[in-house]
Formats: sequence, C-alpha cells, structure tokens
Amino acid sequence: MIIQDLQIKRRNIPLRVPFKTALRTATEIENIEVSLTLENGIIGQGAAAPTFVITGDSSEGIEAALTGPIKTALVGTDINGFQTALQRIQTCCVGNTSAKAAVDIALHDVYCKLLNIPLYAFLGDKRALTTCMTVGVDTPEKMALDAKKSVEDGFQTLKVKVGANPQLDIARIEAIRSVIPNTVMLRLDANQGWKPKQAVQLIKEMEEKQFHIEFIEQPVAGYDLDGLKFVTERVATPIMADESLFSTKDAFKLVTGHYIDLLNIKLMKCGGISQAWSIASIAEANGVACMIGSMMEPTLSVAAAAHFAAAHPNVKYFDLDAPLWLSEEPDVMTYKGENIQLSDLPGIGSVL
Repeated sequence: MIIQDLQIKRRNIPLRVPFKTALRTATEIENIEVSLTLENGIIGQGAAAPTFVITGDSSEGIEAALTGPIKTALVGTDINGFQTALQRIQTCCVGNTSAKAAVDIALHDVYCKLLNIPLYAFLGDKRALTTCMTVGVDTPEKMALDAKKSVEDGFQTLKVKVGANPQLDIARIEAIRSVIPNTVMLRLDANQGWKPKQAVQLIKEMEEKQFHIEFIEQPVAGYDLDGLKFVTERVATPIMADESLFSTKDAFKLVTGHYIDLLNIKLMKCGGISQAWSIASIAEANGVACMIGSMMEPTLSVAAAAHFAAAHPNVKYFDLDAPLWLSEEPDVMTYKGENIQLSDLPGIGSVL
C-alpha cells in the first residue's frame, strides 16, 4: 500500500490562560498538522508545535522539513515497509525533531488505521494513565491559589514550575504546601533555571523543610552534564533530565554515566514514537525509569505520546496536561480529573 501524499496545515490555538515557565510565557500555540494519504484513501494525522527555546524548531523550519526531505523520503514508499519508513524519516535530514515527530505520529496513525486497530494495541498494551497538573511560575500567592484549585479539580500530583527567580522558589513551595494536603505529591521543574551549587543548596533546604518533592526536573542548563551529575550526587531527591535529553545517544550517556536518576521523554525532542520507544528501552536496560512529557502541544500529538506511555512498561510517570490548557476541547483523548481515557478507534482516534 503506497503512501501517496503528504500535506501540511498551520493553525494557532489560544491558551485558556498564559503558560509561564523559567524560559518563556506562552499565550497560544502554533500547530503544524501533517496528513499522510495512502493510495486507498486512508489518511493518517500527526502534529508538531515549535518551541524555539527548547528544540530550536520554528514553524517555518518544520514546514520546510516536512514538505522537503521528509516528503521526498516517504511519498511513493510502501506503508507495509513500516520500519523502513520510520528509518527514512530519521535519516533524511539532520535535527528537525519536531517535524520528524509529526510525521512519525502520522505514519503510526495511518498504519494502525490500515490495520484497523488503536495505536495502543499496535504498541502492545493499554495501562491506566493519570496526569499531573502544571502550576506555572508566578507569585507565591498566585501559585498557591492555582495549586489549590488543581487539587479541588481532582489532581493528586502537581508539577510546579520554578527557576525563574531562585530566591523566590522556597517561598513558592511553602505557599503551595500551606494550602494543599501532604498527600498531594509535588514535582518541581526548574527548566534549567539554577546553577549547580545553587541547586544543591535549594534542594537540600527543601528536603530539610520536608516539602515531599517526588523529583526535580532539569535543575541546571541542558548542556551542563557535569553540573547535572554534581546535583544528582549531592541530594536525596531524584533528579530528572529533560532538556539534556533529545536522542538515544543522549539517553545512553545519561543512564550509563549515572548523570541522573530519571528521564523525561518528549516526542518533539526525540523525533517521535519510534525514538521514544528506543529511549525508554535503553533506560529500562539500565534501571532508570522514565516519564512521558509534552510541550505546549495540540491534543493529537499529546494523545500519541499517551498511547506510547500506555504501552511501554518503563514509562512510570505521566505529564500529559497540555490539552487542558488549550481553548478548544480535547477530542482524541478525554480527561476526568487526573485520569486519561484513550480513544479505542483505529490509530490515535482522529476521524476524517
């Protein structure tokens, strides 16, 4: 069955409220949708969201990669050579992980539609999924209000953005802890906002204050692996790599070199489901658990990540709340409080 065409469409989706991290403030997301059409008319869909400050990918760059080398690599090939097609996506150009992720998702979607099975079934499992809810960087008082509302909405794990002003970070967590039960787990994401010695000092203070932090994401700059290891070796709280992890090579170095305790996999960083699976398996072989995360992305690509997470046994943590920040309602996956329900329709669940 021949892949006949690849088409793209760009649209912006406003957020319900601004999303703030140590790296940026977003009020909307750019969404690049990609469609793969088979010769029998079946269409598979994927999507990507550019994030200059993390992946370096722009909308224009994603579109150029999709309509240039990626389209050339796929159109005219046989979908039944599925693994070969996945390899062609990864090798047709350097970088461009967001574009590769979008078409990798679309290829999985169209192949599963051809087989008439959901993506999770193709990948091999459907474990129950829950998600944390993100609390964006703000004043301690505003973050405490946001955290309290999230708990009232049914979330038992909160991912708290810190790092924009390290001097305020202790006050932020104290304010949040003062309004939520100790049974609610906190995860911190510094988004590369701390220096190594500063990170150790802050984390040890949080440990002394018994803030019940489950783990801390990317406390230092993504390129600073020595700094990351410095922090990991000096605190009791588990440290997770995010911006330090893009490729399977990164994963291998991080886990075999004991730079971190945990890995955060994002499809936009690594290039799609196939690469995410390899990263999770590398980590599993080295006794390192993984989380599935997402950028500010459309529901379609987050749902693809959710299908992957439901199937891979080494994905132990889930951060899939991005669709809840969008002004449009999720379609190919549904939320009830922190619980996620995947579509049982073929592929990811999109209907054209």
